Amino acid sequence: MTSFRRAAIRFAAPSLLMTTLTAATSAANAADWKLDSGESKLGFSGTQTGTKFQGAFTRYNAVIEFDPDHLNASHIAVSVDVASATTDDKQRDATLPGKDWFDAAQFPTAKFETSAIRRKGKDDYEAMGTLTLRGVTQPLTLPFTLETNGTSAHAKGHAELIRSAFGIGQGPWTTDQWVALSVGIDIDVIATREN
Repeated sequence: MTSFRRAAIRFAAPSLLMTTLTAATSAANAADWKLDSGESKLGFSGTQTGTKFQGAFTRYNAVIEFDPDHLNASHIAVSVDVASATTDDKQRDATLPGKDWFDAAQFPTAKFETSAIRRKGKDDYEAMGTLTLRGVTQPLTLPFTLETNGTSAHAKGHAELIRSAFGIGQGPWTTDQWVALSVGIDIDVIATREN
């Protein structure tokens, strides 16, 4: 065998391997899921002057590509209209979109996007990614449980974050004197498989 032919084979073998791996990865696409916003809830919780409160965002959307057998191909992106926050308290609800809190006029959308999803147990997962709030992006890991029944899926999860890391709460609200710095994020999501 000539040295030229041996060199050609050495060059072709890695290329063939990469082509095969790319084809295998492309074949393992995650399923698309449609969010049922009417049955789902994106909530949050906090503490104000020692009293706990619950809230929710009423306008949000999610692009969900998920397959428990192909987590490396799975991806979730959530977009939230922060002006839709409600806590059933008129004064607090009027304040939240303002400059001291979400500053919805300048930063109308919060976003969470996964970089990886991993299984922690039979129905337990972790979605690792970034959360962008008020123009600040920070890493966030969201543990969640998932139950599937045919083409329907139900996910529930909870994560904690420190609001000051995102600049949520300006002026007299930068400390925990009136409102605790720790905030809970809760998801209760129903989705239907599309493919």
